[in-house]
Amino acid sequence: MEQEGPLFILGVFFVLGIVALTVVAVLQNKPLPENLKYGIVLDAGSSHTSVYIYRWPAEKENDTGVVQQVEECKVEGNGISSYHEKPVEAGLSLQACMNKARDIIPVSKHKETPVYLGATAGMRLLRLTNSRVADEVLASVENTLRSSPFDFQGARIITGQEEGAYGWITINYLLGNFIHSSPWFNIMPNSKEGTSGALDLGGASTQITFVSDENIESQDNSLRFRLYGKSYNVYTHSFLCYGKDQALRLQLANTMTGQNITLLDPCFNSGYMRNVSTADLYSSPCVSGLRILTAPQTIQIQGTGNYQLCKNKVQTIFNVSHCSYSRCSFNGIFQPGLQGEFGAFSAFYFVMDFLKLTKEKVSLDSVKDTVERHCSKPWAEVKRESGRIKEKYLSEYCFSGVYILSLLDLYGFNSSSWEDITFLGKIHGSDAGWTLGYMLNLTNMIPAELPPSPPLSHGGYVGLMVFFSVFLLFILLTCWLTFRKPKCLQKGII
Repeated sequence: MEQEGPLFILGVFFVLGIVALTVVAVLQNKPLPENLKYGIVLDAGSSHTSVYIYRWPAEKENDTGVVQQVEECKVEGNGISSYHEKPVEAGLSLQACMNKARDIIPVSKHKETPVYLGATAGMRLLRLTNSRVADEVLASVENTLRSSPFDFQGARIITGQEEGAYGWITINYLLGNFIHSSPWFNIMPNSKEGTSGALDLGGASTQITFVSDENIESQDNSLRFRLYGKSYNVYTHSFLCYGKDQALRLQLANTMTGQNITLLDPCFNSGYMRNVSTADLYSSPCVSGLRILTAPQTIQIQGTGNYQLCKNKVQTIFNVSHCSYSRCSFNGIFQPGLQGEFGAFSAFYFVMDFLKLTKEKVSLDSVKDTVERHCSKPWAEVKRESGRIKEKYLSEYCFSGVYILSLLDLYGFNSSSWEDITFLGKIHGSDAGWTLGYMLNLTNMIPAELPPSPPLSHGGYVGLMVFFSVFLLFILLTCWLTFRKPKCLQKGII
């Protein structure tokens, strides 16, 4: 009986030791939570707005977060610049997509998730036309974004140079040209030396951006970035009014006469007809200087579908008569010689994908033949083969194909360099465009956090495990000695 008290106490200590040992082991070895951050970028383009949701690990790679696209939400309706008559509705149009972002991003991350809106060429043109209305449209979208649960960081009209440069960052990131070794980057292809140039074509502007070893004679076209521990000097230029929609306006305005209400246009398939309001045509600052006062209120475009005549008409919208630098692309804009491979995205991709020219490398002559064959098709045949595409887009593929060939020719692409171009849509689930590059650059301003770690250091964990193990062995040894005393310790034995 006299042994029961000490044995009970030893038993309690033994159980407590087992519990402590188990708790320390479980807490130290349980899976660590993902330490993720989120960001939202709204691309307010000339024709529509898209909301992109990005995610990246809080621990950054060489001072720049490794960002992946989680979701894209296309806002219903046209771009925010189209709300110039009712600016308040510009902000309301974003509500559905912001609600979707609220559902996708964990509630615990809402307050720390930054939101940025970048408006591009559509708003640049609106600002040129009426800066007060442009400010009202931006104020409207700001009010909507501030009312969201996220951390609104600003809505602004980005410059054409920024748009081009951020597009360059995006495609080089997605192609794996920045990171040579990163545990977060296992979904990307093997990195290669050098970078790829970027070709972006929107509705109201187009951009060309690439690293050049030549001297950039115009400082307005030179930008510097630091990403993943390395600096890059890039050439970039944005041509406002030379996106495909505004280029079509320029081509039509160049062809207008003062009396004719019918316009025969070789850039539309034969049999196609479209009525155009001249007031709407001239409403853009890109063509307002070409206004003909005696033009009728409405003209009817009738397609004739002739590739060569269309090419001749398209070339009239470019000015190649003067250059004050060693080399120019067009309109007197400096451009060094092309260097390396190029990724072409946005409308470059959409048009070439429609023409089935994106799956594999094809020669420039093959591309020209394909565009020419499409332009020569009657409109009824085009509709029959592609009935699901909206008529506005479908009717303009002839013009867009010819325009792209003319534009890339002026950039300097020829038969030998054409195959350096890859037409890009999505890469590893992320859209090729400027928004991802924007997010990548902005993560430089988001503080890095320490990675999630166990509650104890490795040394502390090992020390506690050894201590509790020795403690349990001590209790077991004490119990053994209590039950079975060595003869030398037993009383009464001489």
